[in-house]
Amino acid sequence: MTAPIISIQNISKHFGGTRALHEVSFDVMPGELHAICGENGAGKSTLMKILSGVITSYDGELAVDGKTVRFTGTRDAESVGISIIHQELNLVEQLSIAANIFLGREFRSGYLFRNDRAMEDAATELLRSLDCDIPPYKLAGSLRVGDQQLIEIAKALSLNSRILVMDEPTSALTEAEVDRLYRVIAKLRTQGTTILYISHKMDEVFNLSDRITVLRDGQFIGTRNTKETNAAEITKLMVGRDIESLDLGPRNARGQKILEVKNLSLAWPGHARGYRLKDVSLELHRGEVLGIAGLMGAGRTELLECLFGASALAPTGEIILDGQSIAPRHPSEAKKAGLALVTEDRKRLGIFNTMNVGRNITMCSLKDAVRGPMLNQRSERELSESMVSKLRIKTAGLTPPIGSLSGGNQQKCIVGRWLLTHPKVLLLDDPTRGVDVGAKAELYRVIRSLCSEGLGVIVTSSELPELLTLSDRIMVLSEGRKTAEFAIADATQEKIMEAATQSWQSYPSA
Repeated sequence: MTAPIISIQNISKHFGGTRALHEVSFDVMPGELHAICGENGAGKSTLMKILSGVITSYDGELAVDGKTVRFTGTRDAESVGISIIHQELNLVEQLSIAANIFLGREFRSGYLFRNDRAMEDAATELLRSLDCDIPPYKLAGSLRVGDQQLIEIAKALSLNSRILVMDEPTSALTEAEVDRLYRVIAKLRTQGTTILYISHKMDEVFNLSDRITVLRDGQFIGTRNTKETNAAEITKLMVGRDIESLDLGPRNARGQKILEVKNLSLAWPGHARGYRLKDVSLELHRGEVLGIAGLMGAGRTELLECLFGASALAPTGEIILDGQSIAPRHPSEAKKAGLALVTEDRKRLGIFNTMNVGRNITMCSLKDAVRGPMLNQRSERELSESMVSKLRIKTAGLTPPIGSLSGGNQQKCIVGRWLLTHPKVLLLDDPTRGVDVGAKAELYRVIRSLCSEGLGVIVTSSELPELLTLSDRIMVLSEGRKTAEFAIADATQEKIMEAATQSWQSYPSA
């Protein structure tokens, strides 16, 4: 028998009153791709952070190559060949791509001077191995989420790690980028790299893994050989029950028009196409969900940012909300008009990481908790508790830091924050990215419930089954233009993909 390359023995971890892990034990064999599955809050990311030296305080033992280790930081883990690609991106936005990849390991010319050219050349080769042609001198903060994820992968590859932890690495990638990542993983495996792979996507887990370990509520539930199990069994282990096919009940009756967008365009200076959006028009009615489909770069996020007054440049066209023409140039103006936006990148644009759970939820509705000239803490607490209950947010209370919650529960806090503003239209930009199957179902039911109260919802998603489940209509964008719109009865994945891959051979001036 081959000895384990990693042995995890009785690992436990608490964050204040929240139990993240409880006596978790299992082994990882050399060269295997070992999938780690579980709902949000199951402890997957916490365990991987312990393994990679991000979290250094815990109970239990960790052994690598048969030797007990106790990492004091990520450098210790890297010294034995372990690196991690985090679910939440961990780049320095003000630095270039090359500087991010080699941060702390900068190339030098002599003793004093940094060799930027050498780092850029090395970064270019790493990016080429990922079939990525982004210039290495671009600032990381200027990239979309999908491109930033690729930089994280390149950074991990630069360490030549023999044990690679991937925490939801495809959550923000397009289908083409996912295929590219699969090719990289296959190459790494031929070189003997051991991979621990966290994912909520069952097709991904079963296509890639040799074995699957399931965690639930911070505890080890079981390990299965991938070829000897199926998605239904793994899902049951994850949630502790059989998952029935998702039935959200009858669709809501379509109400009166709440939002109309006419010929919305957004310029793209310096780009050959000249625009990010071109003459996009849409309608939204009370009680309905309008899904926005499209590949990465199609303009889904840019469309929602324009509606919410969050685009860097002012768009052209007309936005009519509840019969009134509006032109928000700041999110505060959009919020006042009755719009709310849940962004795709909760770490950069969603949570307030230094604040607790309760204040993250009430941040946009504090005026409702004011009594006289003072903020009434009891009223604020009641507002937070109403959302914790309604959205079933898993938390030890309102006082723990928002960062102690799982990614899915952080997302629920953001949704709750905007629901407290009583919006007329809720804009959801890929709201379930990195959220497990159970939490997704809860969010779907919340969205449908809100629509039954007369709210209009626009939702983007990179997962077509999600749009087909949630939406009453689906609009498709390709390269900044609207290419199709389907009633849900007529929509299929094939039709949507055909419309999403239409390419404009010539670009008229914006």
